[in-house]
Amino acid sequence: MTDSLRLRKHLLGDLAPPTWPASTNPVALSAVDPQALHRILAAAYTNGFGSVAPFEAWWTGLTADSEYDPALVFIAADEADQPIGVAQCWISGFVKDVAVMPAWRGKGIGEALLREAFHVFHGRRLAHVDLKVMRANAPALALYRRLGMVEVPL
Repeated sequence: MTDSLRLRKHLLGDLAPPTWPASTNPVALSAVDPQALHRILAAAYTNGFGSVAPFEAWWTGLTADSEYDPALVFIAADEADQPIGVAQCWISGFVKDVAVMPAWRGKGIGEALLREAFHVFHGRRLAHVDLKVMRANAPALALYRRLGMVEVPL
């Protein structure tokens, strides 16, 4: 048995639109210092459910990847436009990372980021979006299942 699951969100029919929690809003990647996104990922992965390379290696690897599209980096910001969450997706319809700063967890940031991603992929005519999650990551699993994601074979 593997330690991770592959989950899928089918994008058929109508999708619930993203609802941004109070005092938050989406911002474009071009408006954000990429190091702020790296800090979000680093903070998220202190829980043992993943890791992130040092900034230069992470940023170079991300932007040089053939699956990278800056329009598929979804960012949530607070009222001061400081990044507080990120969902980074690949063009193939795969959510590579979802991370929210610890102080903002449980407030709907991850849900808004994922709903935004689902809408963009739906607009690109993809039939589904996938991600991988560690079996032991109960909070993430609860979120993904609440959003209608179902397990599919790895």
